Amino acid sequence: MRLAFKPLSAASPAPTRLGTAPRSGLLKGASPGRAAARAGTLAALIIAGALAACSTNSPEVTTARGTAQLLDLSAPDLAPGLKNGPPSERLPDNSHLGADFMELSFFLESGRALPRFTRFEGPVSITLAGNAPPVAQTELGHLVHRLQSEAGLNVSTEPGNANTISVQFVPKRQMRQEVPNVACFVVPNVESWTDYRNSHGDEASDWAKLTQRQSATVFIPADSTPQEIRDCLHEEVSQALGPVNDLYRLPDTVWNDDNFHTVLTKFDMTILRAYYDPALHTGMSPAEVRAALPAILSKIHPSGGSMRTLPADPTPRAYVKAITTALGQGANDNRRRAAAERATKIATSRGWHDSRAAFAWFAVGRLTMKTDPEKAVAAYKKAGRIYRATPGAEIQAAHIDMQLAAYALGTGRAQEAVSLVNRALASDVSSENASLMATLYMIRAEAYGQLGDATKEHQARLDMQQWARYGFGSDAAVKRRADEVAALANAGARVN
Repeated sequence: MRLAFKPLSAASPAPTRLGTAPRSGLLKGASPGRAAARAGTLAALIIAGALAACSTNSPEVTTARGTAQLLDLSAPDLAPGLKNGPPSERLPDNSHLGADFMELSFFLESGRALPRFTRFEGPVSITLAGNAPPVAQTELGHLVHRLQSEAGLNVSTEPGNANTISVQFVPKRQMRQEVPNVACFVVPNVESWTDYRNSHGDEASDWAKLTQRQSATVFIPADSTPQEIRDCLHEEVSQALGPVNDLYRLPDTVWNDDNFHTVLTKFDMTILRAYYDPALHTGMSPAEVRAALPAILSKIHPSGGSMRTLPADPTPRAYVKAITTALGQGANDNRRRAAAERATKIATSRGWHDSRAAFAWFAVGRLTMKTDPEKAVAAYKKAGRIYRATPGAEIQAAHIDMQLAAYALGTGRAQEAVSLVNRALASDVSSENASLMATLYMIRAEAYGQLGDATKEHQARLDMQQWARYGFGSDAAVKRRADEVAALANAGARVN
């Protein structure tokens, strides 16, 4: 199950929203001293939000994003850069692809093993039901086009096929009452929200007991932002079609509970293409699938070399529990910080230098900014170094640079903030995430304002506007985020 966690720059996590306090509230509780004011303002921007705990409801569900205010957008209003998928990415070699395929396909996020391979056999109709926001139809059309062209899947938005994926929008209050710790999710063999509520404990809606996929329903809060709708569609529809597991160790996929990636990547499309290769079929055992994979991967990724068996590198449940506690609800600040530190120790003891280690340091940075900014910055820098050295983790590195740019802005180092924003934008991977782009341009605008460059400040605000409403969902939500960044700039200006 994917956790309902949002990095700072993304739209607000559920159920806690970033930016609900008025601008004056950012400094609430701060002492009159400049250092305390800066720490309070910085913490309000950087550590606001929460990671929702895993749902223990049965059947197991796959969650995605949080919610904010709804904004109905027509196609011309979609943020630029979001229509044709992310930029091209590198793929791992076939040995790693094969290991990833097996772990994604034969385990649930809870660690339960899946006894057989399941998928849809034949064409699949992916349709919207009920009062879907207009933007959902546009985003679903873009997603289906990518699934057809990049993964070669036999899917369409036309009804009439025996295999169906239905996307249904449910009032947020109803979803919170039933599954308070999840945002959006997919369930097999249910037809409606009422059907889902009555299906708890039903074997037909248990992924581990499926014998074949014929129908699934994705549930999304009706008041989600455009970006949240797109993100939910990408993750939940893809997991209805393919793997239902999420892995912290994978840097370049939406199937990771860190939620940094927001749209399907080249890695994801390659896994889905392999999932629907003619050599596979529903009912195959793990051993049968493993035996078929070398030929499949050699065909779809010929430059990936031959597939060989790699040493197992599972993520222990202790790490998952530590991250969930650190970035989740139900624990006080001291327990959360201790859990984040525990995650870094697990990563160190296992010799990890991958996205799991980096995410643990990210958690430390997020949780210590208010109490120990220097420690937080050091943790973010460790995370950034690991992400920048990890192929496929460019979007994570951009998020870290945004965190550091916000800190630089709030501590009076405007030129450093500009440099960090520029580095985050240079890779171009951030263009898949409108809320991240908007926040980066807000920081750039305020930094240029501190530097007295009115022309560049104005341009940055223009650049911000083309992303902001798509990412945050309403003018009011955009203003709240802009006010938070402005409050940081004001704190930084007082340093000088």
